Amino acid sequence: MRLALIGYGSIARQALGAIADDLPSPLDAVICLAREKGANRARDLLESFGNKLARQRHVVGSAAELAQLQPLLVAEAAGHGALKMYGAEVLQGGADLIVTSVGALADGELRGQLDAAAQSSGASYHLCPGAVGGLDLLAAAKLSGLDEVVYTSRKPPKAWMGTPAEKAVDLAALTAAHVFYEGAAAAAARDYPQNANVAATVALIGAGFDATRVRLIADPTVSRNIHEISVRSKSVDFELRIEGRPSPDNPKTSLTTGYALARQILDNLKLNRQ
Repeated sequence: MRLALIGYGSIARQALGAIADDLPSPLDAVICLAREKGANRARDLLESFGNKLARQRHVVGSAAELAQLQPLLVAEAAGHGALKMYGAEVLQGGADLIVTSVGALADGELRGQLDAAAQSSGASYHLCPGAVGGLDLLAAAKLSGLDEVVYTSRKPPKAWMGTPAEKAVDLAALTAAHVFYEGAAAAAARDYPQNANVAATVALIGAGFDATRVRLIADPTVSRNIHEISVRSKSVDFELRIEGRPSPDNPKTSLTTGYALARQILDNLKLNRQ
C-alpha cells in the first residue's frame, strides 16, 4: 500500500503517528507533497517515524511527481489553498482523496472540478469528519426531509485570532460569550477557513450551504472547541454537543481532526487488504 499526504503540519503529524502505532506491518511507501520551502520539514516528519510507518519515504514537489509514485490514497491536510491547487489533479491521476479542508468545498466551482476529475478517472474523494460526529444520523434524516439544521461553534477567543472575528469584536477584552456571526454555512466556510470546516461538513452531508444555519461564538468561559448540531426532520429530531480539546499547535483546530484522518486512512487500508 502506498499512501500520500498533502501537508506536513500538526494534523499530518498526528495522523501519521496514530497510523504508525496501529499498523500490523509497515506500508510499502508514504509520500508527502510539499512546496520547496517546506520540503525539509516534510522529510523530517516522515523520517521521524522511519520504517515503523513505511519501508520507503518520499517527498515530492508537484502532483505530477506524486502521480508517478502511484499512491492508492492521498490525504489532504494542508488547508483550502492546497485542496484548490492539487485536488483535481490528484483525482485525475487516479488516486482516491480524503479531504480535511472541507470548508473549501463551499466554492461550487471547486466542487465541480473535483467531481469532473473523479468521474473522468474513476477515483473518488471523501470528506474527513474531523472534529464532528453524528453525520450518519444527519444523512439518514436528510432522506426523510430536513426541516432545520443549525450548527454552532463555540471556541475560546484566542481560537478566533487572525480571522474576521477580530473586526467584529475585541476578542482580548471579552468577558462573556459573544455571537459574532450568524448566517448561512457558505459565508462561514468562506470567511473562516481554519475554523469552519465542520460547518461545511454539516452542510454538505445535510441541508446544503445556503439552508444550513451557522452561529460562531467567541466564549472566554470555555477552554475547548465546542460543536453543537441541532436537527429537525421528518423522521428524527436530535441535538449533538461535542467538546474537543484544541490542538496544542493550532487552537483553531480540534485535536480530534488528526485522529479522525488517521481512522479514515486505516479503514481504507483495511478495505484494500481484504
